[in-house]
This record gives sequence, C-alpha cells and structure tokens, in this order.
Amino acid sequence: MRPRFSAIPNAPFASYEYLKVRAALFRQFHAMPLLLLVSLLWACSFGLIKHLSGSGLDGTFLSATRLGLALLVFLPFLRLRGLAPRTALALTGIGAVQFGLMYLAYNESFRFLKSHEVALLTLTTPLFVTLLADAFDRTLRVRALFAALLAVLGGAAIVVKTVPTTGTFTGVALIQLSNLAFALGQILYRRLRAQQPALRDRDVFGLLYVGAFAVALAATFTRDISVDLKTPQLLVLLYLGLIASGLGFFLWNLGATRVTAGTLAAMNNAKIPLAVAVSLVVFGESADWVRLAISATLFGLAVWLAERSPRAIPKK
Repeated sequence: MRPRFSAIPNAPFASYEYLKVRAALFRQFHAMPLLLLVSLLWACSFGLIKHLSGSGLDGTFLSATRLGLALLVFLPFLRLRGLAPRTALALTGIGAVQFGLMYLAYNESFRFLKSHEVALLTLTTPLFVTLLADAFDRTLRVRALFAALLAVLGGAAIVVKTVPTTGTFTGVALIQLSNLAFALGQILYRRLRAQQPALRDRDVFGLLYVGAFAVALAATFTRDISVDLKTPQLLVLLYLGLIASGLGFFLWNLGATRVTAGTLAAMNNAKIPLAVAVSLVVFGESADWVRLAISATLFGLAVWLAERSPRAIPKK
C-alpha cells in the first residue's frame, strides 16, 4: 500500500510547508514496517523464553544475561558529559525498576504459565500506566477504576481452570508485578524528561540498562545457579539480549519518532495477538479457546477504557 498524498494540493512549485508535510508522511509510512518488525521480534520472544524456562535455565540468570547483552548495545551511545550526578542516579534507579525488576518477575512467570498466557496478561500494562499517572497527579478517573475491574476479571479467566493450582496464581501475580514495574518506570522516566527537556533519550538510555543489569546481577547471587548451556540455548540468549532487547528497543525508539501517538499505541498492542499466534502455531502450545477468548475480550475492553481520556476528578 502506497502512502496517499492526494490530500495535499498540487502546485507548480511546491511550497516549503508542502514539502514538510510530504516528508512527514513519507517518514511515517516507512516507519510502519520498522515497528511491525520489532513487534514480530518481541512476539517470538515469549515462546523462546518458555523454551529456555522449560529446559531448566534459571530465570535470574536469563534476566542478567539478557540485560547484560542489551547493555552492550546501548553503551556506545551513552553520553555522561554535562549530566548531573543526581540525574544519572535517578536514571539508573528508574532502569532498575523498569527493566531490572520487570525482567526478573517477567522471566520467572514462565515457570508457571504458558507463553501465550503471559503474552495476554501483559495487556494490563497500559492500565497500570493510566492508574499510576492518576496517582502521581492526585486525580481519580472512575472509568479507569472500572477498567481495572475488567482487567481483574480477565486475569481470573486465565487463572480459573478445571483444577486451579497455586502455581497459576503465582504466575499471574508475577506477570502483574512485571507490568507494574514497567509502567512505573515509564511514568518516572516521563516525569524526569519533562523536568529536563534538554536530555536526549539515546544519550542516557544506557544508564537505564546499567541499573537494570545491576539489579538482575545481584539477584543471581540469591540463587544456587548451575549453568550448562547448549548451543541452542546460547543462540536463544543472544537473540533475546542483542536482537529483541538491544536492537529491538533501538529500532522501536527510532520508529516512535516518526509516527503519531495513536499509531505507536496500536503497534505496541500488536505484539500481543502476534505473540499468542506464534506460541500456538509455531511452538505448538495448547489452549482453552473459550477462556482465551473471554480473557482477551475483557483485557481489550479494559485497555480501551483506560486509554480514553475522560475528565479527571481531583482528589480533595
């Protein structure tokens, strides 16, 4: 499908504004395949992590290795000149939460849930972003609270099985902790960037991974880890660290600067159905289609409600 420029009036000599609009549309059109590629890279990660988890690889070791490899990707772009120590420390702390704690809980959840269930449960991240933003702004959105209730019901649709297990509840709790950590990191980073607009993302993004890697590395010392990596496991780790986490986030940030916020949100949610499809078709997971459909519907309604913008009610 070719980009449509027909809305722009033709002129014998294109004006400067005309060229600016045309260039913006061109960049947005060519950013879409980039974002779709990254969504596909991330969608494949769910099944691969489940494969590693099923092979007995420790989740903390997986987190530390993945974050360490991703850190190698971002270190060359790190620029500390002129950065206040307090700001650098804040960025490191944000990364410890947004990526460090997030990946530790996220990878651990695969011990208890199938990969398509984990993918579906990550849909609550935008909901946590909305609720946390309200909390920081000391506002209350009734619609967001209703969305939270729908999300709880969506999670219950996954948890409730013929024979419920403690492990399933643990898995759901871990993935929600992961979503909460990632959402909190987003909010804190956005507030810091608003206070310091001169910061450039590519210059400081490496600090986020410094904090994340430090947390994950510290977590490995709490486990008695015995690692005997086979070649397939090593290749998957390299893919997850260098391609999915490192190159993936770099390309995503690049594409994010060329599209609208609505397009970015849609592409961000595209990885969920892709991940479910890859887990079921490529990795051959079995699913209860009725529960899957009910859960997906409830999560979809929750996200739709959370991302709308009703009037916020300030707290007294």
